Order: sequence, then structure tokens, then C-alpha cells
Amino acid sequence: MSIFSRFRDIVNSNINDLLDKVEEPEKMIRLMIQEMEDTLVELKSSCAGKMASRAEINREKEYLEKTLDRWDSRARLALEKKREDLAREALLEKKNCLNQIDLMGKDLEHFVKLIDECKSNILQLEQKLEEVRQKHKILIQRGRHAEETKQARSAMRQASGTDAFHRFNELEKTVERMEAEAELSGYGASVDSSIEHEFDKLESESEIDEELEALKKSMKGKE
Repeated sequence: MSIFSRFRDIVNSNINDLLDKVEEPEKMIRLMIQEMEDTLVELKSSCAGKMASRAEINREKEYLEKTLDRWDSRARLALEKKREDLAREALLEKKNCLNQIDLMGKDLEHFVKLIDECKSNILQLEQKLEEVRQKHKILIQRGRHAEETKQARSAMRQASGTDAFHRFNELEKTVERMEAEAELSGYGASVDSSIEHEFDKLESESEIDEELEALKKSMKGKE
């Protein structure tokens, strides 16, 4: 596959669709980044080659333009010296230079278009590469978060199933039961104490009544 075919495939690809269809998206995206970086290097190298060719053609064109001026001067000189035959030859060389300059001008226009297209391709690929790199970062962050969540849930499951966790629950229940018993015990004691006080009062009043009746009888006997 040529570099430009790979470039078109990469630029036209939908990254999200590609990642949804693979089992290991992170591995897939690393391979994509590597391929895009390699393609970018080749694109830049190709563009540099075209720019070098354009510069070479431009130098040759400038040289031919100077040569053309020289043949024009020679043709004038030959006519001044009454050498029409040499003037004709000089004009023929001048015409050849003009033809070559015209062809090189067309070549330069062609290379300018190729270079502009190449630069545009490089820019598009760099933007696509940056997009993939950002997705790679997000994918790594999501993977780490998922792993941390998985580990946390695993730890919770292990903790809930251990003897230590079970013993802690039993201890908590025991303490709650003891607290309830203590509260009920205090409530019963206060009730018992109140009843006891009432009975003591009644018994004391009965004794006083008995002593009072005995005293009355004793006093009646003395009369």
C-alpha cells in the first residue's frame, strides 16, 4: 500500500468505530499511533523530496534565463559584425532556452501544487494523530479508573466475607444487647423501689394506728 493510500485510510477512518470493534482497544490505539507516526515521517520525507526537486528546477530555470540573455546578446553582436549566420544560430539557441524555460515553468507549477497538497496532508495527519493521542490518554485514564473500582469492589467483597468482619458484627450486636439490658434493668429498679416505698409507708401507718388504739384502750381502763 502506498503512503498516500495509507494516509487516506487513516484520515477517513472513524476512530471510535474502530475501537468499538476490537477486544483490546488500548493495544489497537497504540498500533494506530505507531502507524500514523510512521506515515507522517514518510509524508514529510516525500514533501522534502518534492521541495528539493522544485528548488533544483528553479535553479536550472534561472541558469537558462541567464543563458537566454547571453544568446540574445550574441545574436545582436553577430548582426553588428555582419555575421547573419552566427546571429541565426544564436537566435536558435535562444529559442531552445525559451522552450526549456517554458517547460520548467510548468514543472514548477506542478511541484508547487504537489507541495501544497503534501503540506495539507501533513497538517491533516498531525491533527488526526493528536486526536488519537488524546483518545489514548482518555482510554488509559478510564482503564485505571475501572481497575481501581474493580479492586475496591473486590476488597469490599472479601471484607464482607471474612471471619473478622463477621465477628465485628456479632460484637456490635452483643454491645447493643447489653445496652438494652442495662436500660431495662434501670427502669425495673426504679419501679421496684417506688412500690417498696409505698408498702413501707402503709405498714408504718398500720403500726401507728394499732399503737393509737392500744393507747386509747389503756386510758379507758384507768378511768
